[in-house]
Amino acid sequence: MTDEKATDEKDATRVKRLSLLGSTGSIGKNVLNVVRAFPDRFSIVGLSAGRNIKELAAQVEEFAPQWVSVAEESLIPQLAKLLPISYQDRILHGDAGNCRVATVEDADMVVSAVVGAVGLLPTLDAIRAGKDIGLANKETLVMAGRLVMEEVRKHGVALLPIDSEHSAIFQALEAGRRSDVGMIILTASGGPFRTMPGDQLGDVTPAQALAHPNWDMGQKISIDSATMMNKGLEVIEACWLFAVPPERIRVVVHPQSIVHSLVEYIDGSVVAQLGIPDMRIPIAYALSYPERVELGLSRLCLADCGNLSFEKPDYDRFPALELSYSVLEEGGVKPAVLNAANEVAVAAFLAESIGFTDIVRVVAATLEHFEVGDDLDLEAILAADSRARTLAAREVETLAVI
Repeated sequence: MTDEKATDEKDATRVKRLSLLGSTGSIGKNVLNVVRAFPDRFSIVGLSAGRNIKELAAQVEEFAPQWVSVAEESLIPQLAKLLPISYQDRILHGDAGNCRVATVEDADMVVSAVVGAVGLLPTLDAIRAGKDIGLANKETLVMAGRLVMEEVRKHGVALLPIDSEHSAIFQALEAGRRSDVGMIILTASGGPFRTMPGDQLGDVTPAQALAHPNWDMGQKISIDSATMMNKGLEVIEACWLFAVPPERIRVVVHPQSIVHSLVEYIDGSVVAQLGIPDMRIPIAYALSYPERVELGLSRLCLADCGNLSFEKPDYDRFPALELSYSVLEEGGVKPAVLNAANEVAVAAFLAESIGFTDIVRVVAATLEHFEVGDDLDLEAILAADSRARTLAAREVETLAVI
């Protein structure tokens, strides 16, 4: 990771201009909450969203971005009716629209808050355009970690993590030298089924899986948290983000979600970052780094927290985590396949086409169609992503008729 961009006193006081990918999602809305709270520090020059046109229109009216993008071309007329005439030629769509929003000339930083593989191309384009990145889209590094970090180094941009766990690691790493890091420890809440007997998981409903005990997240991430696939993806992301091999990344279940992650140094010292479970904290830190801003949130009171507990993850109950480690070790396009198949399987579960435990079955079966190999480029990654989605859809069809 590169975070050494020199910032003189003049730059530190000027408004930082942001392009936001995924503005109507959970993270995107929290980014805008931070921007709204600090109008003298941040402004919006680009917004992209999916299909929530009404909310996007309200955001455009409030923040007046230069460019706007939606998921599909068919949504443009609907959005255009809700916006001033001056936006008629500034509404884009799809991957091209995301990439245009990510490369707005005036943008100082691009916040990638979209969910899924759709975040890869615009994030890469933003890096190549010399934009700093606030990364909440873990799939970018899961799919193409090596390529992305090579581009970060090549273009000398800062890549700052927004996921609470990776932000915690980033902060804990400031306590020592990178060469003295012994282990990175990612915490996981365990999701809503941490204590549910394994033989009952097959009957879990989407409504149950979406009921996360601590965090308010979008549907995809909530399901990933319930299967612990989210933590597996975060392990892969951490490997590339912090240049640490898989054997030096450990996961521990921490149901209270107060300790957001830890770094163990070679002398045995363990540095942790703690805080209330509110995404505005890591978002604001990424946007204002290396400064911190007063958010006006409730403070963490350890005396009121009671006991903070930690457990080893149950790989039998949650095989997605072990599968992610295996894929990380195998390398090549396998992580991209894991991600693509999981996206298809989660969508199928939310549509009630397959069961909860079928999600990992679909992913594992899809992975079997791909060879292990480390020779990859962007074209190979995108081809694997496309093929994996087709194969995963077939697996879903097979399970749906059983």
